[in-house]
Order: sequence, then C-alpha cells, then structure tokens
Amino acid sequence: MTSAKVAEALARVAAAPDQAAAFEALLGNIKTLSTPKTATDDLKAILDAFFGAALGIVSTRAFLTTFLETIRTLANDDLCVAVGAHALSLLAEHAQAASAGYLDQAATLRDMMATAHERNDDFAEAARVLAEIPLDTSQRRATEEEKARVWVRISRLLLEVDDSAGAEAYLNKLKNVMHTVEDRELTLHFRLSQARIHDAKREFLAASQAYHQLSFSPVVAEEERLHTLAMAVKCAVLAPAGPSRSRALGRLYKDERAAGLDEFAILEKMFLDRLLAPREVDKFAQGLAPHQLAKTADGSTVLARAVVEHNLLGASRLYANIGFDALGVLLGLDGDKAEETTARMIEQGRLVGRIDQIDRAIWFEGGEASGEKGSGRAEVVVGKEMRRWDANVQRLAEEVENVTNALQREFPVRGGPLIFRAPPPFRVANHHHASFSRSLLLRIWPRTDLLSLYGEPRPVHPRQPHCAFR
Repeated sequence: MTSAKVAEALARVAAAPDQAAAFEALLGNIKTLSTPKTATDDLKAILDAFFGAALGIVSTRAFLTTFLETIRTLANDDLCVAVGAHALSLLAEHAQAASAGYLDQAATLRDMMATAHERNDDFAEAARVLAEIPLDTSQRRATEEEKARVWVRISRLLLEVDDSAGAEAYLNKLKNVMHTVEDRELTLHFRLSQARIHDAKREFLAASQAYHQLSFSPVVAEEERLHTLAMAVKCAVLAPAGPSRSRALGRLYKDERAAGLDEFAILEKMFLDRLLAPREVDKFAQGLAPHQLAKTADGSTVLARAVVEHNLLGASRLYANIGFDALGVLLGLDGDKAEETTARMIEQGRLVGRIDQIDRAIWFEGGEASGEKGSGRAEVVVGKEMRRWDANVQRLAEEVENVTNALQREFPVRGGPLIFRAPPPFRVANHHHASFSRSLLLRIWPRTDLLSLYGEPRPVHPRQPHCAFR
C-alpha cells in the first residue's frame, strides 16, 4: 500500500507545471518520503503515475535514468526484482510504439534484475531475464564483447542449475565471437564454461584437458589453480580406461603440483596400473560433485564403472589368462558381467585380448591398445605359444652363456673346455605342449664349482672325456 507522504507528493506532481522535473525530484526524495516496508508499493505508484501522464520519449528517457539510479541507491534485491518487473511491463504496455527508444534503459534494468536474482540464488530466473536483453537488433546493436559478456554469464548461470544443454547452446554462439574478444577475464570464463559443460556431459577426457590448461593460467589465483588441477584429476579418474586416459593420467602425474593434492594417491595408482581397493574409492568419492556420482543406464555410477574398467586393465598386466568367475571376484562382479565388460573394452579398442567362451577364460595379450574400435581383438595364431616358448628357452640359453663367459674371464683356468650336453628332448605342459629338441651347449671349464641347471656336476676323472649330470 502506498504511503501517505508519497500519495500527497504525487498529487502535487500532477498539478505541477513541469511534471517531468517533478517526477524526477520525487524519485530523488524517495528515502525521506517512504519507508523500507512501503518502498516497493511507493515506487510502483510513481511508475503508474508517470506512464499515465504520457510525457513523451525525451522525458521518459530522463525519468528512467533517474529511476535506475534510485534502484541502485536503495540496494534491495527483492525491491529491484519486483519494481523492475513492474517497470518492464509498463514499458511494454504504454510505450510499445516508442519502445525502441528505451532499449538501453531496459537492458540496464534487466541486468540489474539478473544480478538481484543471482544474489538470491535464483539462477534460472536470472538467466531468463538476461536472455531477454536485445543484442542484435536494428535499433540497438551491441559490440561483440558485450554479446560475449552476456552469453558467458547466461551459460554460467544455466550450469548452476545443471542445464548443460542450454549452456552449450549459448557456448556455441560464443565460439563465433570469442576470437574478437581481448578481455582476458572474459576469455577465462569462456574456457571454464567449456570445461564445466564437458564435465556435465560426462566427456571427462575433454574436461580433464580443459581444466588442466586452465590451471596454468596466470589470470587465476594460486588457490583456484590448484582447485582446477584437482578437477582435472577427478575427471581423468572418471574417464573410461584406455590409452587416451593413460596419456591424460601421465600428464597429470608428471605435474609437480599434483603431489600436494588429496587426489594424488588414486592418481598414482591409476597411472601405475595398480588395483584399487574399495576404501580408496570411497574416500575419493567424497570429493565428487553430484553429477559425477549419477547413475548410468545399467544402474552403476560413473565412478564404479571407471574403477571396474581400471581394475580390469590392471588385471591384464598381472595375468596372461583368467577365468570369468575369478575375474568377477577380482572386480566385484559376477562372471557374466565381467565377461560383458571385457568384451566391450576389447571391442572399443581399449583392451587387447580374446575371450574363450567354451573354457570360460580370457586371454590377455601384451602391448597397448590403440583406442580404435575393433583394434583390441587378438587373433589366435597356430603355434604362437610354441614360438613364444622357444624364444624364452633361447633367451635362457644366451643368459647362461653370458654367465659362463663372465666366469671364464674372472677365473681363468688352464686346460681346454669341457662340453656339457643337455638331457634328451623334454616336453613341457603349459596350455599347449611344446618340445625343445635342440642341443644346449654349455662351455664349462673343469674343476670349477659351477652349479648347472639340473644340479651339481659329478667329479670329473682326468681321463674322462665328458661329464654326466645326475
């Protein structure tokens, strides 16, 4: 309800010869004529009286400028929102024909209302008010920097209410104008919005890279740099396991600042392909945002899926082959789910191996996956295990040869060498039977205390041509 003093003042204004000047003077004295409880109703009454008088474009512009200054002076967010909305409705109703002449004042009022909404944590309404600001019309043309400033602000406000789709729409507009913006702070907010949108859309590798780049910006305070670095680590941990994530983890692990973060322990284990314990995962989950703990289509969380895939990758470094059920116990899943997860990673090129569904076993192959779809499938080659066995035996023979040569140089002895011949051909069972029938020649000097692979050599008689093994 309008106060008595303001009602009396409005009656005097109506009888004044210069009503425009009288209205401006009334706004200047609003603090003395009104009270905090009635200020909103009093300002609405003044607006109704002014637009009812229809004083013309020039007078209306001057009055709106004084009105905006009065709103700033009162510094009341609720009053700003209520009176500002009433003023915009009056502009649309009574000054529609000449509304183009008040675009600057309307834009300033909407900016003030958005700030008030933002202070009241009403981010969605603040974004809606800002979106109504005309930026590219024939009557009012904004500069590229002004457009970028409004769009970046809208994008940030929409991200506060988890509207990543709306924020991305404004970010796509920004991509066309940001190359002309020289304001470093505005550019920083644009890059931060990009990282947050990638994060919200669960594009964690792209988000990690964006956060990591922001952590080097000299415009950002040191504390904020560490915060963005921690966000980069969190996103890298949540990313799908594979060669791309390994490269991201490597960049973060080599950053000297990462050692001081709370997330460094899990970063180190993931970079070194070590298995993660449940208590470590639970501790890490305490620092994640709600959207990073959201459930996926299969009912598991993003973190749980990332940990399962990481532990599967770690198991491939420890085992040459493993059964479905044993792998399920290791991953905390049932055997069929472990097989499904392995098959998906192999198909997506994030793990190299093959699945034997008859024996219910998974065979891991050495080397890194390429990350290309279908590149993780390993073909079974006939005789592959036999060739691998033969290569291992050959390397063993070469190592023994090196040891004997080293002993010969260290402890030279007179006389000629004796030649030991390995036992007859033998067979080894290791998934496939492999035979090694080549002779293994070992150069051993007589009267040495060298232990052979099969035991200690018997004493050699001076006339005996060669030595036999037990």
